[in-house]
Amino acid sequence: MRRVQDLLAEYDESHGHHVNKLLHWICVPLIMFSLLGLLWRIQLPVLNAAQALILAAMIYYLLLSPRLGAGMLLVAACLLGVLQGMDSAGLPILWIAAAIFILAWAGQFIGHYLEGKRPSCFKDIQFLLIGPLWLLAAVYRRLGISY
Repeated sequence: MRRVQDLLAEYDESHGHHVNKLLHWICVPLIMFSLLGLLWRIQLPVLNAAQALILAAMIYYLLLSPRLGAGMLLVAACLLGVLQGMDSAGLPILWIAAAIFILAWAGQFIGHYLEGKRPSCFKDIQFLLIGPLWLLAAVYRRLGISY
């Protein structure tokens, strides 16, 4: 398994344009949320598909960096909490998630068009999981937290 610092550095190479960075700060969390929303109603034997995806992602994150993994666990818990609240309120999660997913990906592609570089996930699918970690790592650096 590659080191978290190497993955973050490689991801950073295609995210230098200030507008692309801003769009990533907006769109990556929205994509995370919307993907979980799209999976929310798929019931598996013990949990739903959104929870299963979070479980798998948390194992990956914790293996890469326990400290970043702990932060991502908090982020995931918040996203799942919002979805649970929406579900309890009877909101149409699937339709909301689908709209957010489409708009957020459009934002990502606009950012990469301005950047002049293809999204990292086109090179390696694991970068879909590194995007959120890249944002969290920036927060950690700003707070002086090592990872």
